[in-house]
Amino acid sequence: MNTFFMPRGIRNNNPGNIRLSPTRWQGQKDVQADTSFVEFIAPVWGLRALMRVLLTYHFKHGLDTVESIINRWAPPHENATDHYIYSVARHLKVSRRDRLDLTGRAVLTALAEAITRHENGHPPAGTPPFWYAPALYAEAAAMLPPTPAQSQNRKVTP
Repeated sequence: MNTFFMPRGIRNNNPGNIRLSPTRWQGQKDVQADTSFVEFIAPVWGLRALMRVLLTYHFKHGLDTVESIINRWAPPHENATDHYIYSVARHLKVSRRDRLDLTGRAVLTALAEAITRHENGHPPAGTPPFWYAPALYAEAAAMLPPTPAQSQNRKVTP
């Protein structure tokens, strides 16, 4: 399929549609043709960045529900946030205010998948039902640094 007709997040390898900012992401293209959203060299880097932002929301800002995370990710002044919250919560099979433990990679990857689906819609007919295979989400999660909880449980060797 012609990439011109693909959603912007998929074309940019940025399935979460992370806005361009002074932050320099790992895997970010050297030349950014899109003046609003980050472009990554491959989808795994965009997924990693998405998960990294979600972990920052969780650990730095204490956000631990679909409602609190999506209100920050896609603020109401820019998005139909209530619909977004409903969509993500339904995908995760939780209530909008259920607490999520993002230290578990399964929850983190499911949340990233739900955001990817909402941001980019459904893939074209005749293709797999998801934009990316579960293995790609797992690969992106494996590229993340340890969470604070994981670091506390790790033995430090000189």
